Amino acid sequence: MKKGILTAIVIALGFSAQAQVDQKASHDFIERVIPGRSVSFLVEAIPQENGKDVFELSSHDGKIVLKGNNGLSIASALNYYLKNYCNADIGWNGTNLNLPATLPMVKGFIHKNTPYQYRYYLNYCTFNYTMAWWDWERWQKEIDWMALNGINMPLAITGEEAVWQDVYKSMGFTDKELDAFFSGPAYFSWFWMGNIDAWGGPLPQHWKDSHKELQKKILERERSFGMKPVLSSFTGHVPPSFKDRFPKAKVKRTNWDAGFPDVFILDPDDELFETIGKKYIEAQTKEFGTDHLYSADTFNENVPPTNDSTYLDGMSKKVFNSMAAADPKAVWVMQGWMFHYNGKFWGQPQIKALLNAVPDEHMIVLDLYSDAHPVWNRTEAYYGKPWIWSMLQNFGGNISLFGRMRHVAADPAIALHDPESKNMQGIGITPEGIEQNPALFALMFENVWRDTPIDADAWIQDYAKRRYGQLNANAGEAWHILLNSVYAGGLTEGGPESIIVARPTMLPKIDRVLTHLDYDPKKLNKAWELLIASADSLKQSDGFQYDLVDVTRQVLANYASPLQQKMAAAYKSGNKEDFKKYSTAFLQLMDDMDALLATRKDFLLGKWINEARANGITDKEKNLYEFNARDLVTLWGDKESGLREYSNRQWAGLIKGYYEPRWELYFTQLNKSLSTGVAFDEKAFDKQVKDWEWSWVNRHDNAYSDAVKGNPVEQAKALFVKYNDVVKQAY
Repeated sequence: MKKGILTAIVIALGFSAQAQVDQKASHDFIERVIPGRSVSFLVEAIPQENGKDVFELSSHDGKIVLKGNNGLSIASALNYYLKNYCNADIGWNGTNLNLPATLPMVKGFIHKNTPYQYRYYLNYCTFNYTMAWWDWERWQKEIDWMALNGINMPLAITGEEAVWQDVYKSMGFTDKELDAFFSGPAYFSWFWMGNIDAWGGPLPQHWKDSHKELQKKILERERSFGMKPVLSSFTGHVPPSFKDRFPKAKVKRTNWDAGFPDVFILDPDDELFETIGKKYIEAQTKEFGTDHLYSADTFNENVPPTNDSTYLDGMSKKVFNSMAAADPKAVWVMQGWMFHYNGKFWGQPQIKALLNAVPDEHMIVLDLYSDAHPVWNRTEAYYGKPWIWSMLQNFGGNISLFGRMRHVAADPAIALHDPESKNMQGIGITPEGIEQNPALFALMFENVWRDTPIDADAWIQDYAKRRYGQLNANAGEAWHILLNSVYAGGLTEGGPESIIVARPTMLPKIDRVLTHLDYDPKKLNKAWELLIASADSLKQSDGFQYDLVDVTRQVLANYASPLQQKMAAAYKSGNKEDFKKYSTAFLQLMDDMDALLATRKDFLLGKWINEARANGITDKEKNLYEFNARDLVTLWGDKESGLREYSNRQWAGLIKGYYEPRWELYFTQLNKSLSTGVAFDEKAFDKQVKDWEWSWVNRHDNAYSDAVKGNPVEQAKALFVKYNDVVKQAY
C-alpha cells in the first residue's frame, strides 16, 4: 500500500501511535480472566511499532510485566504468558486455568508485534446462529476472549433495530407499518442484509430498548481495549409500506429465493437513498458513537438489476456518499462474499466498477472465504483496495468436526508475503456460527502475532498439552490423526452432516444434509480409540471432556449412514426381520447420542431455548422467542421452507425430541407397508411429517432442560464398548 493511503486510514480510524493503556481497565480484565491473580502483574504502556500493535513480556521484582500500546496488546501479552508459561488455555468449549500457586517468572524478554493492521471478527450470521440470545455476561466473556486473541476490528450490530425504528418513525412510519418490517430476533442477520421482512416477528419494543442498551455496553467495553467496532449503514432495504408512503420513490422488489416474500429495496439513484443513509448514520452515532467503520453489503445473495459497469459504479458511489454525508471519515467495510456466491454475475469488470468507485482510503474488503474459495487472487487483490484474509469455515452453525488446518496455519502468511496480494492489511475470522471446533479457531488466532507459516504438526501437539494440562502420548497421537483427517477438509461448504438430521429418507443424502465424508472414517475411529485410552489420565480436564464427547458424537453421527442404508436395503428387499433390526438400531443410536450430548452444556437444546425465553418479560414475548429459537435450528421458515435443516445441530433434546420422532413416524409407516403389502404413500407421509414439524416448532411445553445429565467420560466409554466393533465392521 502507498504510505500516504495507509497513513490516511490509520489516522481516519483513530489507530493512534500513542500508547493508550487504562490501568484500571487492564486490572479489571486480568481479574476477570484469572480471579485473584492480578496482584502478580504489572501493566505498562509502550508505543506502537511501525503503526501496528505491539506487546512485551518480562519479569521485574517478582512481578510479571505486561507491556502494550493499548488494552488489547496487554490482553494479548497475558494470553501469551498463560499459554507459554502456565500451560493454560482459554476457549469456548473447555478452559484450562489450573495455574500454579506461584506464577512462573519470565526469563529474558519477549517482544511481539503484529504484521496486520486489522484483525477482524464475526459474520452477520454469527449474531443469530450463535449469539441471538446472549446477555451482557456472555458478551463480556466473548469480548475478553477477543482481546486475548488480538481482535481489534469486531463487527458490532446488536441493537441496530432500535436506531432504524427512530429513523423510520421520524419519516412518518407507524408502529404497525414497522411491525411488518422488523423480523424476529433469530432472523436479524437476514433482515439486516435485506433478504427478509417480518419473519419471526412482530418485534417487541422491550427487545429494541434492552438491546440498544446492551449494544452500548458492548461498544464501551470493546473500545476500552482499543478495538474499533464496525457498525452498520443503509443498503437500501426499506419497509414494505415505503412504496405507498413515497409513491415516486424508485423502489424495486427483490426476492432472496428461499421461500420468503419479496422485500423492497430503494434504488441508490433515488434522492431519498442518501437522505436515509445520512439520517441513519447520524442517529446511530448519537446513540453509539462511531469509529468510522461501516458495514454495507448492497447485494447480499441477490443479483443487481444489470451488470452494466456504469450502473454499478454509480450505485457504489451513492452507497458510500450516504455514509460520508454524515461522516466524512467513513470507511466502507464490504464483504466479498457475493463475488463468490454469485460468481457468475460478478466478473472482473463488475467487481472493478463496484470497488473503484470509492477511494482506496475509504474502503476495506473482507475476503470472506479465503480458507477455501479466495477471491483476492482472481481480482488483482481487489484492484488495490485494502483487504482482509478471512477464515469462514462454518455454515449455519452446524457442529461437524471440520476445518482446513494446514491452510489456516500457512496461507495467511503466504498471502501476506505474496507480491500479488498488494494491500492485504489484515486477517479475520468470519464463521456463520461459533462455539464449536475450538482447535481450528485457536490455530487461526496464532497468526495474529507472526508473519511466518505455523508448523501445524508441532502446534497441534502443544495445543493438546495446553488444553488438557499435561502431555499424553495417546491424546497427542489422536490429535495427529484429527489434523490429517477431519481437519484436512476439502472445498465443501462446511463439514459433512449426519443422515439423522435429515427429514426421513432412504437416500444417502437429502437437500442440505450432505453426508459424504472427505476423510477415511476409520481414521476418526482410531482417534476415538486413542482418546478413550487416555480418558483415565485426562478425565478431569474440561477441554478433554468436550473433545471426547465431540469425537464420540462424530463417530456415531457418521455411523448412522451405513446403518440407514442397511435399513433401506432391507425394506427394498422385503426383509422384515432385517428392517426391524436396523431401524431399531438406528433409533437406539439416536437415543445413545442424545444421552451422550446431554452430559455437556455445549450440546443442549434446552440451553438455547431457555436463553431465548430469558429475553422476554411477558409470556407472549417468551413464547415468541422460543418459536424463533426452535424454528431457526429446524425449519428456518414455515412448513414448506426450502432452508430446513440448514442450521441443523446435533444437540441433546433436538435429537431425542425432534429428529428421532420423525424417523419413528417414518419407520412405523414403512413397517406397515411391509406388513400389509400396501405401497408406502410418500406424499401422505410428507404432509404428515411437515404438520408434525410445524407443530413442534410452535410448542411451548418446557420439555428441554438446560441442566447437564450424566458423566461425559463414562458415557463415552460405555458407547465405545457398545459401538467400536460395529463401527469398524461398517467401513
